[in-house]
Amino acid sequence: MQREIDEYITAHTSPEPGYLKELYRHTWLHRLYPQMCSGHVQGRILKMLTAMVNPRYVLELGTFTGYSALCIAEALQPGAEIHTIEIDDESADSLIELFKNSPGGEKITLHVGDALEIIPELNYCWDMVYIDANKRHYCEYLDEILPRLKTGGFIIADNTLWGGKITEGARDAQSVGIARFNDLVANHPQLEVVILPLRDGLTLLRKTD
Repeated sequence: MQREIDEYITAHTSPEPGYLKELYRHTWLHRLYPQMCSGHVQGRILKMLTAMVNPRYVLELGTFTGYSALCIAEALQPGAEIHTIEIDDESADSLIELFKNSPGGEKITLHVGDALEIIPELNYCWDMVYIDANKRHYCEYLDEILPRLKTGGFIIADNTLWGGKITEGARDAQSVGIARFNDLVANHPQLEVVILPLRDGLTLLRKTD
């Protein structure tokens, strides 16, 4: 039943642009853990959320093959920017080439290294942040991001149900990291929070003060 529902949702969601469809296919053919790529439905959600927020400055943690950054860039107004951080330096050249040759790629700035080291070096007040990096450090990412997020700004955190492991009580490092994050934000005095049961879990957070 779930497969039929997923297929129905995909068929009734706005079409995936051709260049993103090709990037998704390339990811599945050539990369380890291709399921980390956002894909059609989540990509359209990221684009729509970006259009709704209408941010001037966006931060992304975890570039992977660039799919989500391009989805966000699709919805950015002229002059808006997305800064994306990727820890894998071996991906840098291919990502730079991808963004150079993709629609909206001129709005994307790639930073290579550890997000916890790079975030403090970026002198921006963020309107929107997308977190899809090392699950062990979601709480630490939040600590760095929140003081740099404008009041009323949004955070989108991916993988917050972690394949059902969170409710099953899994104790591996990534599951523990996600569970800590979910508990932290659920009771955070500065955040309004909702978890969407999309794919692996997508949490929307709004900074209230």
